[in-house]
Amino acid sequence: MGHFKKLKAWEHARALAILSKPLIERLPATERSGLGDQWRRASSSVVLNIAEGASRRGAKEFRKHLDIARSSLDEVEAIIDLAVGLEYLWREDVAKVGAVRDECARTVFGLIRKLGIPINS
Repeated sequence: MGHFKKLKAWEHARALAILSKPLIERLPATERSGLGDQWRRASSSVVLNIAEGASRRGAKEFRKHLDIARSSLDEVEAIIDLAVGLEYLWREDVAKVGAVRDECARTVFGLIRKLGIPINS
């Protein structure tokens, strides 16, 4: 796939992790070590799995890492939804990070489709 920094999915994932940081810091102190740490780990996981997968030699290995990144993207979405539901953050606060998460998910899914490897192979 080439160098990971040339992948749009990695660029979006990096932006997601960076945009998440100030929102995580706005969570109540009681949630920063729980929900906040989970959000930080999940957003970092997306960036790191795309980078690691792109450096692997085979398409099957890359697919495996993209699947992990996609799962982490779903986790970020659930965390954001929970933070809004618990009224730690407002919808307007998370609109930009949500849009970047969605774009990242689309590009990761596009890479998975491009690889053309079935799920169970």
